[in-house]
Amino acid sequence: MDTKVYALGGLNEVGKNMYCVEHDNEILIIDAGVKFAEEGLPGIDYVIPDYSYLKKNEKKIRGLLITHGHEDHIGGIPFLLQIVNLPFIYASPLACAMIKRKLDEKRLTNQTKLVQINSDSVVKTKYFNVGFFRTNHSIPESMGMVFNTPNGRVVSTGDFKFDLSPVGEPADFQKMSFLGETGVTLLLSDSTNAEVPTFSISERKVANSVQEEFRKAEGRIIVATFASNVDRVQQIVEAAVKFNRKILVYGRSMENNIQVSRALGYIKAPNSFFIKNDQAKRLPDNEVLILCTGSQGEALAALSRIANGTHKYVKIKPGDTVVFSSSPIPGNAFSINRVVNKLFRAGATVLTNSALNNLHTSGHASQDEQKLMMLLTKPKYFFPVHGEYRMLKIHAKLSQEVGIPEENTFVLSNGDTLLLRDGQVKQGPRIHVDDIYVDGNDITGLSTAVLRDRQLLSQDGMVSILISMDSRSGKILSRPVIISRGFVYMKDSYAMIREAENLVGDALTNLLKNKTTFGEIKNTTRDTLSTYFYRKTKRNPMIIPVIMNKKV
Repeated sequence: MDTKVYALGGLNEVGKNMYCVEHDNEILIIDAGVKFAEEGLPGIDYVIPDYSYLKKNEKKIRGLLITHGHEDHIGGIPFLLQIVNLPFIYASPLACAMIKRKLDEKRLTNQTKLVQINSDSVVKTKYFNVGFFRTNHSIPESMGMVFNTPNGRVVSTGDFKFDLSPVGEPADFQKMSFLGETGVTLLLSDSTNAEVPTFSISERKVANSVQEEFRKAEGRIIVATFASNVDRVQQIVEAAVKFNRKILVYGRSMENNIQVSRALGYIKAPNSFFIKNDQAKRLPDNEVLILCTGSQGEALAALSRIANGTHKYVKIKPGDTVVFSSSPIPGNAFSINRVVNKLFRAGATVLTNSALNNLHTSGHASQDEQKLMMLLTKPKYFFPVHGEYRMLKIHAKLSQEVGIPEENTFVLSNGDTLLLRDGQVKQGPRIHVDDIYVDGNDITGLSTAVLRDRQLLSQDGMVSILISMDSRSGKILSRPVIISRGFVYMKDSYAMIREAENLVGDALTNLLKNKTTFGEIKNTTRDTLSTYFYRKTKRNPMIIPVIMNKKV
Protein backbone atom coordinates (compact mmCIF):
# COMPACT_ATOMS: atom_id res chain seq x y z
CA MET A 1 0.00 0.00 0.00
CA ASP A 2 1.31 3.49 -0.93
CA THR A 3 2.00 6.37 1.43
CA LYS A 4 0.64 9.67 0.06
CA VAL A 5 2.18 13.14 0.51
CA TYR A 6 0.37 16.24 -0.78
CA ALA A 7 -0.23 19.94 -0.16
CA LEU A 8 -3.64 21.55 0.34
CA GLY A 9 -1.94 24.96 0.48
CA GLY A 10 1.55 26.46 0.31
CA LEU A 11 2.52 25.68 -3.30
CA ASN A 12 2.70 28.48 -5.92
CA GLU A 13 2.06 30.98 -3.12
CA VAL A 14 3.56 32.29 0.11
CA GLY A 15 1.05 31.48 2.83
CA LYS A 16 -1.77 29.07 3.84
CA ASN A 17 0.72 26.26 4.43
CA MET A 18 -0.93 22.87 4.84
CA TYR A 19 0.73 19.55 3.99
CA CYS A 20 -0.50 16.01 4.64
CA VAL A 21 1.03 12.56 5.00
CA GLU A 22 -1.49 9.72 4.52
CA HIS A 23 -1.27 5.94 4.78
CA ASP A 24 -4.29 3.61 4.62
CA ASN A 25 -6.73 4.93 7.25
CA GLU A 26 -4.41 7.53 8.84
CA ILE A 27 -3.74 11.18 7.96
CA LEU A 28 -1.33 13.49 9.77
CA ILE A 29 -1.56 17.19 8.87
CA ILE A 30 1.44 19.56 8.98
CA ASP A 31 0.35 23.16 9.75
CA ALA A 32 -2.91 24.98 8.99
CA GLY A 33 -2.14 28.51 7.86
CA VAL A 34 -3.85 31.46 6.22
CA LYS A 35 -2.75 33.70 3.38
CA PHE A 36 -3.42 37.40 3.75
CA ALA A 37 -5.48 38.87 0.92
CA GLU A 38 -3.58 40.78 -1.76
CA GLU A 39 -4.81 43.69 -3.83
CA GLY A 40 -7.42 42.56 -6.29
CA LEU A 41 -9.41 40.69 -3.61
CA PRO A 42 -11.77 43.47 -2.46
CA GLY A 43 -13.28 42.94 1.00
CA ILE A 44 -11.40 39.69 1.62
CA ASP A 45 -9.52 39.26 4.92
CA TYR A 46 -7.93 35.83 4.48
CA VAL A 47 -7.54 33.04 1.98
CA ILE A 48 -7.63 29.49 3.41
CA PRO A 49 -7.42 26.06 1.76
CA ASP A 50 -10.58 24.18 0.85
CA TYR A 51 -10.92 21.59 3.64
CA SER A 52 -13.46 19.39 1.78
CA TYR A 53 -10.95 16.53 1.21
CA LEU A 54 -10.19 16.47 4.94
CA LYS A 55 -13.90 16.63 5.78
CA LYS A 56 -14.54 13.66 3.50
CA ASN A 57 -11.69 11.72 5.19
CA GLU A 58 -12.31 13.08 8.70
CA LYS A 59 -12.18 9.66 10.38
CA LYS A 60 -8.62 9.14 9.12
CA ILE A 61 -7.20 12.29 10.77
CA ARG A 62 -4.93 11.43 13.70
CA GLY A 63 -3.71 14.95 14.47
CA LEU A 64 -2.40 18.32 13.33
CA LEU A 65 1.33 18.93 13.85
CA ILE A 66 2.53 22.56 14.05
CA THR A 67 6.05 23.59 12.99
CA HIS A 68 5.90 27.08 14.60
CA GLY A 69 3.53 29.86 15.65
CA HIS A 70 3.34 32.15 12.60
CA GLU A 71 -0.03 33.04 11.05
CA ASP A 72 0.74 31.36 7.72
CA HIS A 73 1.09 28.11 9.73
CA ILE A 74 -1.50 28.43 12.55
CA GLY A 75 -3.93 31.14 11.37
CA GLY A 76 -6.30 28.67 9.69
CA ILE A 77 -6.83 26.49 12.79
CA PRO A 78 -10.07 28.21 13.98
CA PHE A 79 -11.55 27.84 10.46
CA LEU A 80 -10.41 24.21 10.17
CA LEU A 81 -11.92 23.29 13.56
CA GLN A 82 -15.33 24.62 12.52
CA ILE A 83 -15.39 22.13 9.63
CA VAL A 84 -13.26 19.14 10.63
CA ASN A 85 -12.96 17.21 13.87
CA LEU A 86 -9.30 17.26 15.02
CA PRO A 87 -8.52 14.88 17.89
CA PHE A 88 -5.13 16.46 18.73
CA ILE A 89 -3.03 19.51 17.89
CA TYR A 90 0.66 18.96 18.63
CA ALA A 91 2.66 22.18 19.05
CA SER A 92 5.49 23.74 21.06
CA PRO A 93 4.60 25.65 24.27
CA LEU A 94 4.76 29.07 22.54
CA ALA A 95 2.70 27.92 19.53
CA CYS A 96 0.23 26.21 21.93
CA ALA A 97 -0.24 29.47 23.85
CA MET A 98 -0.84 31.40 20.61
CA ILE A 99 -3.29 28.76 19.32
CA LYS A 100 -5.15 28.65 22.65
CA ARG A 101 -5.66 32.42 22.51
CA LYS A 102 -7.17 32.07 19.03
CA LEU A 103 -9.44 29.22 20.10
CA ASP A 104 -10.57 31.10 23.23
CA GLU A 105 -11.56 34.11 21.09
CA LYS A 106 -13.65 31.90 18.78
CA ARG A 107 -15.00 29.74 21.66
CA LEU A 108 -13.46 26.61 20.18
CA THR A 109 -11.24 25.65 23.12
CA ASN A 110 -13.09 22.38 23.80
CA GLN A 111 -13.14 21.31 20.14
CA THR A 112 -9.70 19.69 20.28
CA LYS A 113 -6.88 18.73 22.65
CA LEU A 114 -3.66 20.77 22.60
CA VAL A 115 -0.58 18.63 23.26
CA GLN A 116 2.74 20.37 24.00
CA ILE A 117 5.79 18.93 22.25
CA ASN A 118 9.48 19.80 21.89
CA SER A 119 12.37 18.64 19.72
CA ASP A 120 12.75 15.48 21.84
CA SER A 121 9.09 14.43 21.56
CA VAL A 122 7.79 11.41 19.65
CA VAL A 123 4.27 11.05 18.23
CA LYS A 124 3.24 7.47 17.40
CA THR A 125 0.22 6.18 15.49
CA LYS A 126 -0.46 2.80 13.90
CA TYR A 127 1.56 3.57 10.75
CA PHE A 128 3.60 6.67 11.65
CA ASN A 129 6.44 7.37 14.04
CA VAL A 130 7.08 11.13 14.10
CA GLY A 131 10.14 12.84 15.53
CA PHE A 132 11.21 16.51 15.60
CA PHE A 133 14.37 18.60 15.25
CA ARG A 134 15.08 22.18 16.28
CA THR A 135 15.56 24.82 13.55
CA ASN A 136 16.25 28.57 13.57
CA HIS A 137 13.57 30.98 12.36
CA SER A 138 12.30 34.41 13.42
CA ILE A 139 10.21 32.89 16.22
CA PRO A 140 11.42 30.58 19.02
CA GLU A 141 10.65 26.86 19.09
CA SER A 142 10.48 26.36 15.31
CA MET A 143 10.83 22.70 14.38
CA GLY A 144 11.33 20.38 11.45
CA MET A 145 9.53 17.03 11.41
CA VAL A 146 10.53 13.44 10.58
CA PHE A 147 7.82 10.98 9.49
CA ASN A 148 8.90 7.36 9.56
CA THR A 149 6.31 5.63 7.36
CA PRO A 150 5.88 2.03 6.07
CA ASN A 151 7.33 3.16 2.70
CA GLY A 152 10.23 5.38 3.75
CA ARG A 153 11.22 8.46 5.71
CA VAL A 154 9.64 11.86 4.93
CA VAL A 155 11.28 15.01 6.36
CA SER A 156 9.60 18.44 6.45
CA THR A 157 11.89 21.35 7.36
CA GLY A 158 9.14 23.84 8.23
CA ASP A 159 10.36 27.44 7.91
CA PHE A 160 14.08 27.57 8.66
CA LYS A 161 17.38 29.37 8.28
CA PHE A 162 20.87 28.51 9.51
CA ASP A 163 21.88 31.17 12.03
CA LEU A 164 25.34 30.41 13.43
CA SER A 165 24.93 33.01 16.19
CA PRO A 166 21.22 32.78 16.95
CA VAL A 167 19.34 34.75 19.57
CA GLY A 168 17.87 31.54 21.06
CA GLU A 169 18.94 27.92 20.93
CA PRO A 170 21.01 26.67 17.96
CA ALA A 171 19.55 24.34 15.35
CA ASP A 172 19.86 20.55 15.73
CA PHE A 173 22.71 20.08 13.24
CA GLN A 174 23.50 16.67 14.73
CA LYS A 175 19.95 15.36 14.18
CA MET A 176 19.86 16.64 10.61
CA SER A 177 23.21 15.01 9.91
CA PHE A 178 22.04 11.75 11.54
CA LEU A 179 18.98 11.76 9.26
CA GLY A 180 21.30 12.07 6.27
CA GLU A 181 23.43 9.17 7.45
CA THR A 182 20.46 6.88 8.15
CA GLY A 183 18.48 7.78 4.99
CA VAL A 184 15.80 10.30 3.95
CA THR A 185 13.43 9.19 1.20
CA LEU A 186 11.67 12.53 0.57
CA LEU A 187 12.53 16.06 1.75
CA LEU A 188 9.96 18.90 1.85
CA SER A 189 11.91 22.15 2.21
CA ASP A 190 11.12 25.88 2.61
CA SER A 191 11.60 27.72 -0.73
CA THR A 192 10.69 31.32 0.25
CA ASN A 193 14.16 32.80 -0.24
CA ALA A 194 15.30 30.58 -3.13
CA GLU A 195 16.09 33.72 -5.17
CA VAL A 196 18.48 35.12 -2.53
CA PRO A 197 22.14 34.03 -2.90
CA THR A 198 24.57 33.22 -0.03
CA PHE A 199 23.69 33.12 3.68
CA SER A 200 21.07 35.31 5.38
CA ILE A 201 22.23 37.85 7.97
CA SER A 202 22.32 36.66 11.60
CA GLU A 203 19.72 38.04 14.01
CA ARG A 204 22.68 39.20 16.16
CA LYS A 205 23.73 41.66 13.43
CA VAL A 206 20.23 43.10 13.40
CA ALA A 207 20.46 43.51 17.18
CA ASN A 208 23.66 45.56 16.78
CA SER A 209 22.09 47.76 14.08
CA VAL A 210 18.98 48.36 16.19
CA GLN A 211 21.11 49.33 19.21
CA GLU A 212 23.15 51.73 17.06
CA GLU A 213 19.95 53.55 15.99
CA PHE A 214 18.81 53.70 19.64
CA ARG A 215 22.17 55.26 20.58
CA LYS A 216 21.87 57.97 17.90
CA ALA A 217 18.19 58.91 18.32
CA GLU A 218 17.51 62.02 20.38
CA GLY A 219 13.69 62.03 20.38
CA ARG A 220 11.07 59.32 20.62
CA ILE A 221 11.71 56.06 18.76
CA ILE A 222 8.83 54.31 17.00
CA VAL A 223 9.63 50.78 15.81
CA ALA A 224 7.31 48.83 13.51
CA THR A 225 7.89 45.12 12.98
CA PHE A 226 5.92 41.88 12.59
CA ALA A 227 4.15 41.07 15.85
CA SER A 228 4.92 37.38 15.30
CA ASN A 229 8.68 37.98 14.92
CA VAL A 230 9.30 37.26 18.59
CA ASP A 231 13.11 37.17 18.28
CA ARG A 232 13.11 40.66 16.74
CA VAL A 233 10.75 42.05 19.36
CA GLN A 234 13.12 40.72 22.03
CA GLN A 235 16.05 42.54 20.35
CA ILE A 236 14.08 45.79 20.38
CA VAL A 237 13.00 45.34 24.02
CA GLU A 238 16.63 44.58 24.98
CA ALA A 239 17.79 47.81 23.29
CA ALA A 240 15.07 49.76 25.13
CA VAL A 241 16.26 48.43 28.50
CA LYS A 242 19.92 49.14 27.64
CA PHE A 243 19.19 52.76 26.65
CA ASN A 244 16.61 53.29 29.42
CA ARG A 245 13.59 53.81 27.20
CA LYS A 246 10.18 52.87 28.56
CA ILE A 247 8.03 50.84 26.14
CA LEU A 248 4.55 51.65 24.84
CA VAL A 249 2.95 48.82 22.85
CA TYR A 250 0.25 49.50 20.23
CA GLY A 251 -1.56 47.01 18.01
CA ARG A 252 -3.68 44.11 19.25
CA SER A 253 -1.53 41.35 17.76
CA MET A 254 1.64 42.97 19.17
CA GLU A 255 0.10 43.24 22.65
CA ASN A 256 -1.11 39.61 22.53
CA ASN A 257 2.19 38.15 21.31
CA ILE A 258 4.27 40.14 23.79
CA GLN A 259 2.02 38.99 26.64
CA VAL A 260 2.31 35.31 25.61
CA SER A 261 6.08 35.53 24.94
CA ARG A 262 6.79 37.27 28.26
CA ALA A 263 4.82 34.61 30.13
CA LEU A 264 7.01 31.92 28.52
CA GLY A 265 10.25 33.85 29.08
CA TYR A 266 11.07 34.64 25.43
CA ILE A 267 10.76 38.39 25.89
CA LYS A 268 12.62 39.52 28.98
CA ALA A 269 12.37 42.99 30.55
CA PRO A 270 11.45 44.32 34.00
CA ASN A 271 7.72 45.05 34.35
CA SER A 272 8.54 48.72 35.02
CA PHE A 273 9.68 49.15 31.39
CA PHE A 274 6.21 48.44 29.96
CA ILE A 275 4.12 51.55 30.53
CA LYS A 276 0.71 52.99 29.62
CA ASN A 277 -0.04 56.15 27.70
CA ASP A 278 -0.64 58.40 30.73
CA GLN A 279 2.79 57.46 32.16
CA ALA A 280 4.48 58.29 28.83
CA LYS A 281 3.18 61.87 28.99
CA ARG A 282 5.37 62.50 32.04
CA LEU A 283 8.57 61.23 30.38
CA PRO A 284 11.00 63.16 28.15
CA ASP A 285 10.98 62.08 24.49
CA ASN A 286 14.42 60.42 24.72
CA GLU A 287 13.07 57.95 27.29
CA VAL A 288 10.17 56.65 25.19
CA LEU A 289 9.97 53.73 22.73
CA ILE A 290 6.76 53.00 20.84
CA LEU A 291 6.59 49.42 19.58
CA CYS A 292 3.77 48.89 17.09
CA THR A 293 2.27 46.92 14.21
CA GLY A 294 1.99 48.25 10.67
CA SER A 295 5.39 47.54 9.09
CA GLN A 296 3.58 46.52 5.87
CA GLY A 297 1.53 49.71 5.56
CA GLU A 298 -1.72 47.97 6.57
CA ALA A 299 -4.51 50.56 6.57
CA LEU A 300 -5.87 49.82 10.06
CA ALA A 301 -2.58 49.00 11.82
CA ALA A 302 -1.16 51.29 14.51
CA LEU A 303 1.62 52.84 12.38
CA SER A 304 -0.75 53.78 9.53
CA ARG A 305 -3.06 55.51 11.99
CA ILE A 306 -0.07 57.33 13.52
CA ALA A 307 1.05 58.45 10.02
CA ASN A 308 -2.50 59.59 9.14
CA GLY A 309 -2.82 61.56 12.38
CA THR A 310 -5.83 59.45 13.45
CA HIS A 311 -4.20 57.48 16.29
CA LYS A 312 -5.90 58.09 19.62
CA TYR A 313 -2.68 58.62 21.60
CA VAL A 314 0.32 59.16 19.29
CA LYS A 315 0.94 62.16 17.03
CA ILE A 316 4.18 62.44 15.01
CA LYS A 317 6.36 65.42 15.90
CA PRO A 318 9.73 66.65 14.58
CA GLY A 319 12.55 64.71 16.24
CA ASP A 320 10.76 61.35 16.16
CA THR A 321 12.67 58.45 14.60
CA VAL A 322 10.55 55.75 12.94
CA VAL A 323 12.29 52.41 12.30
CA PHE A 324 10.86 49.79 9.92
CA SER A 325 12.42 46.56 11.19
CA SER A 326 11.03 44.46 8.35
CA SER A 327 11.19 44.00 4.59
CA PRO A 328 8.21 44.60 2.28
CA ILE A 329 6.14 41.52 1.52
CA PRO A 330 5.66 41.38 -2.29
CA GLY A 331 2.73 43.60 -3.23
CA ASN A 332 2.97 45.85 -0.15
CA ALA A 333 5.63 48.31 -1.38
CA PHE A 334 3.06 50.92 -2.49
CA SER A 335 1.25 50.88 0.89
CA ILE A 336 4.55 51.14 2.79
CA ASN A 337 5.80 54.04 0.64
CA ARG A 338 2.56 55.91 1.26
CA VAL A 339 3.02 55.58 5.04
CA VAL A 340 6.73 56.52 4.84
CA ASN A 341 5.91 59.70 2.88
CA LYS A 342 3.28 60.73 5.44
CA LEU A 343 5.74 60.16 8.30
CA PHE A 344 8.40 62.28 6.56
CA ARG A 345 5.80 65.00 5.87
CA ALA A 346 4.91 65.09 9.57
CA GLY A 347 8.60 65.71 10.44
CA ALA A 348 9.85 62.26 11.45
CA THR A 349 13.14 60.65 10.44
CA VAL A 350 12.28 57.31 8.82
CA LEU A 351 14.72 54.40 8.64
CA THR A 352 13.96 51.38 6.46
CA ASN A 353 16.03 48.24 5.99
CA SER A 354 18.94 48.59 3.54
CA ALA A 355 22.41 47.22 2.87
CA LEU A 356 23.76 50.08 5.01
CA ASN A 357 21.94 49.46 8.28
CA ASN A 358 20.77 45.78 8.55
CA LEU A 359 17.56 46.66 10.39
CA HIS A 360 15.97 43.40 9.29
CA THR A 361 16.92 39.88 8.31
CA SER A 362 14.71 37.18 6.90
CA GLY A 363 13.74 34.13 8.91
CA HIS A 364 13.98 32.01 5.76
CA ALA A 365 16.96 30.16 4.31
CA SER A 366 18.80 31.70 1.36
CA GLN A 367 20.38 29.57 -1.39
CA ASP A 368 23.50 28.44 0.49
CA GLU A 369 21.41 27.48 3.54
CA GLN A 370 18.95 25.57 1.37
CA LYS A 371 21.87 23.65 -0.14
CA LEU A 372 23.28 22.99 3.34
CA MET A 373 19.93 21.50 4.45
CA MET A 374 20.02 19.12 1.46
CA LEU A 375 23.68 18.22 2.08
CA LEU A 376 22.95 17.43 5.73
CA THR A 377 19.80 15.37 5.16
CA LYS A 378 20.87 13.74 1.84
CA PRO A 379 17.35 13.07 0.50
CA LYS A 380 16.80 10.61 -2.34
CA TYR A 381 13.80 12.63 -3.62
CA PHE A 382 13.11 16.36 -3.23
CA PHE A 383 9.81 18.28 -2.99
CA PRO A 384 10.26 22.10 -2.70
CA VAL A 385 7.35 23.70 -0.78
CA HIS A 386 6.33 27.07 0.72
CA GLY A 387 6.88 29.41 -2.22
CA GLU A 388 5.64 30.91 -5.45
CA TYR A 389 6.26 28.93 -8.64
CA ARG A 390 9.56 30.62 -9.53
CA MET A 391 10.85 29.98 -5.97
CA LEU A 392 9.96 26.29 -6.17
CA LYS A 393 11.59 26.05 -9.60
CA ILE A 394 14.83 27.73 -8.46
CA HIS A 395 14.94 25.55 -5.33
CA ALA A 396 14.55 22.43 -7.50
CA LYS A 397 17.50 23.61 -9.64
CA LEU A 398 19.60 24.13 -6.48
CA SER A 399 18.88 20.53 -5.47
CA GLN A 400 20.45 19.34 -8.73
CA GLU A 401 23.58 21.34 -7.91
CA VAL A 402 24.04 19.24 -4.75
CA GLY A 403 23.55 15.94 -6.54
CA ILE A 404 19.82 15.16 -6.48
CA PRO A 405 18.83 13.93 -9.98
CA GLU A 406 16.38 16.11 -11.91
CA GLU A 407 13.95 13.19 -12.29
CA ASN A 408 13.87 12.91 -8.46
CA THR A 409 12.65 16.49 -7.90
CA PHE A 410 8.96 17.40 -7.95
CA VAL A 411 7.71 20.96 -8.57
CA LEU A 412 4.00 20.50 -7.88
CA SER A 413 0.76 22.40 -7.34
CA ASN A 414 -1.67 22.17 -4.42
CA GLY A 415 -3.63 18.94 -4.83
CA ASP A 416 -0.89 16.98 -6.65
CA THR A 417 0.06 13.82 -4.77
CA LEU A 418 3.33 11.96 -4.36
CA LEU A 419 3.15 8.20 -3.77
CA LEU A 420 5.85 6.43 -1.74
CA ARG A 421 6.27 2.70 -2.20
CA ASP A 422 9.23 0.74 -0.82
CA GLY A 423 11.54 3.77 -0.83
CA GLN A 424 10.56 4.88 -4.36
CA VAL A 425 8.54 8.06 -5.09
CA LYS A 426 6.33 8.84 -8.08
CA GLN A 427 3.57 11.31 -8.84
CA GLY A 428 0.01 10.12 -8.21
CA PRO A 429 -3.52 11.31 -9.07
CA ARG A 430 -4.72 14.79 -8.06
CA ILE A 431 -7.10 15.44 -5.18
CA HIS A 432 -9.61 18.30 -5.09
CA VAL A 433 -8.27 21.62 -3.78
CA ASP A 434 -9.41 25.23 -4.04
CA ASP A 435 -9.02 28.63 -2.42
CA ILE A 436 -11.67 29.71 0.09
CA TYR A 437 -11.99 33.48 0.44
CA VAL A 438 -12.86 34.55 3.98
CA ASP A 439 -14.81 37.77 4.50
CA GLY A 440 -14.79 38.61 8.22
CA ASN A 441 -15.57 35.43 10.15
CA ASP A 442 -17.70 33.88 7.41
CA ILE A 443 -15.98 30.61 6.59
CA THR A 444 -18.58 29.40 4.13
CA GLY A 445 -16.18 31.10 1.72
CA LEU A 446 -17.00 33.40 -1.14
CA SER A 447 -17.11 32.04 -4.65
CA THR A 448 -14.96 33.48 -7.39
CA ALA A 449 -18.22 34.82 -8.90
CA VAL A 450 -18.69 37.09 -5.85
CA LEU A 451 -15.12 38.35 -6.18
CA ARG A 452 -15.63 38.96 -9.87
CA ASP A 453 -18.71 41.04 -9.04
CA ARG A 454 -16.75 43.05 -6.47
CA GLN A 455 -13.95 43.71 -8.94
CA LEU A 456 -16.48 44.72 -11.59
CA LEU A 457 -18.15 47.13 -9.19
CA SER A 458 -14.82 48.65 -8.17
CA GLN A 459 -13.70 49.16 -11.77
CA ASP A 460 -16.81 49.82 -13.90
CA GLY A 461 -19.65 50.54 -11.50
CA MET A 462 -23.27 49.43 -11.62
CA VAL A 463 -26.33 50.12 -13.77
CA SER A 464 -29.81 49.21 -12.53
CA ILE A 465 -32.74 49.25 -14.97
CA LEU A 466 -36.35 49.36 -13.76
CA ILE A 467 -38.85 47.65 -16.09
CA SER A 468 -42.63 48.09 -15.56
CA MET A 469 -44.67 45.48 -17.40
CA ASP A 470 -47.92 43.55 -17.52
CA SER A 471 -47.09 39.87 -18.06
CA ARG A 472 -50.72 38.96 -18.80
CA SER A 473 -51.05 41.29 -21.76
CA GLY A 474 -47.33 41.04 -22.63
CA LYS A 475 -46.82 44.81 -22.67
CA ILE A 476 -44.23 47.28 -21.36
CA LEU A 477 -46.20 49.82 -19.31
CA SER A 478 -43.66 52.67 -19.54
CA ARG A 479 -40.21 53.34 -20.90
CA PRO A 480 -37.56 51.52 -18.77
CA VAL A 481 -35.70 53.76 -16.29
CA ILE A 482 -31.92 53.51 -15.77
CA ILE A 483 -30.15 54.39 -12.50
CA SER A 484 -26.32 54.37 -12.44
CA ARG A 485 -23.79 54.29 -9.59
CA GLY A 486 -20.04 54.49 -10.23
CA PHE A 487 -20.46 54.12 -14.02
CA VAL A 488 -21.20 57.56 -15.54
CA TYR A 489 -22.37 60.90 -14.17
CA MET A 490 -26.08 60.81 -15.01
CA LYS A 491 -26.52 64.54 -15.72
CA ASP A 492 -23.63 64.65 -18.18
CA SER A 493 -24.74 61.46 -19.94
CA TYR A 494 -28.45 62.21 -20.33
CA ALA A 495 -28.55 61.54 -24.10
CA MET A 496 -26.72 58.19 -23.79
CA ILE A 497 -28.92 57.02 -20.91
CA ARG A 498 -32.10 58.04 -22.76
CA GLU A 499 -30.98 56.16 -25.90
CA ALA A 500 -30.17 53.07 -23.79
CA GLU A 501 -33.64 53.17 -22.19
CA ASN A 502 -35.28 53.35 -25.64
CA LEU A 503 -33.12 50.45 -26.94
CA VAL A 504 -34.17 48.23 -24.04
CA GLY A 505 -37.80 49.27 -24.49
CA ASP A 506 -37.74 48.32 -28.20
CA ALA A 507 -35.92 45.01 -27.55
CA LEU A 508 -38.42 43.98 -24.86
CA THR A 509 -41.44 45.01 -26.97
CA ASN A 510 -40.21 42.66 -29.71
CA LEU A 511 -39.51 39.90 -27.21
CA LEU A 512 -42.97 40.16 -25.63
CA LYS A 513 -44.74 39.61 -28.96
CA ASN A 514 -44.17 35.92 -28.33
CA LYS A 515 -44.42 33.80 -25.19
CA THR A 516 -41.34 34.37 -22.97
CA THR A 517 -40.00 34.06 -19.39
CA PHE A 518 -38.71 36.52 -16.81
CA GLY A 519 -35.25 34.96 -17.26
CA GLU A 520 -35.28 35.74 -20.98
CA ILE A 521 -36.44 39.30 -20.27
CA LYS A 522 -33.48 39.82 -17.90
CA ASN A 523 -30.99 38.28 -20.34
CA THR A 524 -32.25 40.41 -23.23
CA THR A 525 -31.97 43.52 -21.05
CA ARG A 526 -28.41 42.68 -20.00
CA ASP A 527 -27.28 41.80 -23.54
CA THR A 528 -28.76 44.98 -25.03
CA LEU A 529 -27.26 47.28 -22.40
CA SER A 530 -23.82 45.65 -22.12
CA THR A 531 -23.32 45.76 -25.91
CA TYR A 532 -24.47 49.39 -26.12
CA PHE A 533 -22.51 50.67 -23.11
CA TYR A 534 -19.30 48.92 -24.18
CA ARG A 535 -19.60 50.45 -27.67
CA LYS A 536 -20.12 53.91 -26.17
CA THR A 537 -17.73 53.86 -23.17
CA LYS A 538 -15.46 50.75 -23.52
CA ARG A 539 -16.59 49.77 -20.01
CA ASN A 540 -18.59 46.82 -18.67
CA PRO A 541 -20.70 47.90 -15.69
CA MET A 542 -22.62 45.38 -13.62
CA ILE A 543 -26.19 45.40 -15.00
CA ILE A 544 -29.08 44.61 -12.64
CA PRO A 545 -32.55 44.41 -14.24
CA VAL A 546 -35.45 45.00 -11.81
CA ILE A 547 -38.83 43.81 -13.16
CA MET A 548 -42.03 45.29 -11.68
CA ASN A 549 -44.98 43.22 -12.83
CA LYS A 550 -48.53 44.61 -12.70
CA LYS A 551 -50.81 42.71 -10.35
CA VAL A 552 -54.36 42.04 -11.43
